[in-house]
Amino acid sequence: MLQVLLCGVVVFPGLFFTFRKVLPSIFKQWTDADVVLVSERLVSSIHAVMATTAGIIVVSSCKGNVIMDRHWLATYFVIWYGVPYMSYDIFAMYLSHYYRFRVKGHKDYKSHSLRTVNSFVRKEFLLVLHHIALLTILLPVTLLFRKDQGDYFIGCLFLTELSTPFVSLGKILIQLGMQDCWLHKANGGMVLLSFFMCRIALFPYMYWAYGSHYGIPLYSVLFHLPLSTKLGSLCILAPQVYWFVLLCRKGYRLYKRQRDAQNQASPLSSPEPVTDISKAD
Repeated sequence: MLQVLLCGVVVFPGLFFTFRKVLPSIFKQWTDADVVLVSERLVSSIHAVMATTAGIIVVSSCKGNVIMDRHWLATYFVIWYGVPYMSYDIFAMYLSHYYRFRVKGHKDYKSHSLRTVNSFVRKEFLLVLHHIALLTILLPVTLLFRKDQGDYFIGCLFLTELSTPFVSLGKILIQLGMQDCWLHKANGGMVLLSFFMCRIALFPYMYWAYGSHYGIPLYSVLFHLPLSTKLGSLCILAPQVYWFVLLCRKGYRLYKRQRDAQNQASPLSSPEPVTDISKAD
């Protein structure tokens, strides 16, 4: 078991360390905060591609019988890479937080301390809670409580990572100063689409797949599931809905800002106030 855990334990920190060494030689103007941020997002994208690939394999292999069909990746990907990645990512997020405030000159961030850790947990509480919930809910469910059933649904949960590369790409493009290019706009649309489909709509789909297997209508599935399953789904789904709302608000603000900039840059077709869109609003 120790040798298995070393796979993810070595891969993700190793990639993070490599990116931190390579990126400064390419982007010499970047600060430590920039390098750590981009390194974190690149590793997150690599893990997301791995998880999505594993999810596609598991789902396609177990679609015949969504309850009883088995695939070894449903269990071993969680052990080999899921648990090590979630543990590593908490540390990587802390480093990103630490260097972001250090380059701004905050006096508490001259060195690592309990105060900087506490500040990180308070500012990123929901993300930290999300990671801990996955470690304390998904891992025990995968290993102990499934009774060798439901690999299909574990594969579906792997697919939630499909949106992560698009989220990461958006942050990297901003870091590169490309937030006004067409690629950033197109990527923003893919972020919203992939996040909604794979992190929110996926849950009703899983309920539908469960109901179809047992011949239960969708609206009755919740009444047939044990309380622990419903609570586990709620713990995973609730932050996804919250983050999706934040993404929509951010997308709307960016759209509104660009529209206002275009209105200010374009000449007025008439001197009459009524033709000024900003005034008419």
